[in-house]
Amino acid sequence: MANQPLEGVRILDLGGVWAGTFSTVLLADLGAEVLKQENQFVWQPNTRAVPGPRIPAAMTQAGAGWITGLPNSDPGESPWNYHPMFVSLYRNKRSFTLDIRQPEGREILGRLAAMSDAVLENSAVGTMEKLGISYEWLREQRDDIIFLRAPGYGVTGEYASARTMGAHLEGTMGHQILRGYEGLDPNSNSGIFAADYIAATQIALAIMMAIWHRNNTGKGQFIEMAQAENAAAMFAQAYMNYSLTGEVEGAIGNRSIYAADGQAPSGVYPCLSPGGADTGDDRWIAITVTSNPTWEALRTVMGDPEWAQAPELATAAGRAASQDLLDEKLAEWTAGFEDEDLFARLQAAGVAAAPVLEASRVLDDPHVQARNLYIPQELQDDIGIYRYPRPVYDFPESEGGIRRPPVAFGQDNDYVYRELLGMSDEECARLEAEGHIATAFSETL
Repeated sequence: MANQPLEGVRILDLGGVWAGTFSTVLLADLGAEVLKQENQFVWQPNTRAVPGPRIPAAMTQAGAGWITGLPNSDPGESPWNYHPMFVSLYRNKRSFTLDIRQPEGREILGRLAAMSDAVLENSAVGTMEKLGISYEWLREQRDDIIFLRAPGYGVTGEYASARTMGAHLEGTMGHQILRGYEGLDPNSNSGIFAADYIAATQIALAIMMAIWHRNNTGKGQFIEMAQAENAAAMFAQAYMNYSLTGEVEGAIGNRSIYAADGQAPSGVYPCLSPGGADTGDDRWIAITVTSNPTWEALRTVMGDPEWAQAPELATAAGRAASQDLLDEKLAEWTAGFEDEDLFARLQAAGVAAAPVLEASRVLDDPHVQARNLYIPQELQDDIGIYRYPRPVYDFPESEGGIRRPPVAFGQDNDYVYRELLGMSDEECARLEAEGHIATAFSETL
């Protein structure tokens, strides 16, 4: 088998939550050795779970599954090893524990940095400063080190000290104003965290580019990647539109921003439903017309009703100006069909369409199964085997996929301390007694 793209690259991961954690799973999936530093005395929010290290059994039945859900609704002894948020982001990684707040912990971290290609972190500004971890300090360990910092708003400026997570960041950047239904207040939106995932992909890309640069020049880099600046790419068209025309865009629901170019109608429309949204039993279908020919195809599937024969609807400009009417008429028509049946009819006619699947229906979707998007993973502590998202890459000539299941807390302490650092049994026993080496979070948390 051929080598993986990043085989031989070692990443020292000081990241957390989603932006940092997803970035290193992308790198690990490419073959990099990711050493995730953890601390039994420090709980990173949203990294190994949301509420805290020990979840009461009753809480597993409350709220969204990705927040409090656990396999079999049983917290077990180590819920942090199989929480859904953690499982999907910790494959192909190594975990070791080290209290870097202590002077010896920082010294050990420096030894690991000396044998690593890159270090990354996405904590609030001030965290690394308090720990004494800077680019200058890391260069003392290895002159050509790559250090990437991804705070919310950058390491300087009037927002630098602001604490943020994805939802806060997107609100600050204006995404909440652009996302939602026309005429509704942004407070009516549900929370999403797209900025985290976009930041993660850019973190991974930046580190790979820095490695390429170092391979060609011998020089390391300090990379500051403010997540707010990165998130602006999600709505660049709104910035450009304002710069060019002075128009301030607002929420347009599920309509396309390219309506004037022919993408109208475009939206999400109701179908026959066995129940309501409160139980996840409402059914919807997404439909997008992309050109005059696909509009004609949609008319044919609908039986070419009289309202659709209006001359103005034969042009992209006319349909863009008539979106309220189109949405109303389409909703009346789609409401009489099962979503899967209508999906098949529209696709067969060349009209872009797909059912909007509630999460429990996704795993059984034929297209999802054909793409093998979810694959079995065996969880730690003999919890069982469950299906989780697979890596986004395929490497036919090398060992891709999930090479290591989601890593248990401190699972690779022996590898890091004994094999990489060459420590003796006595040294490891002392570090364990001092709280550095652990396989469970402290009872004091």
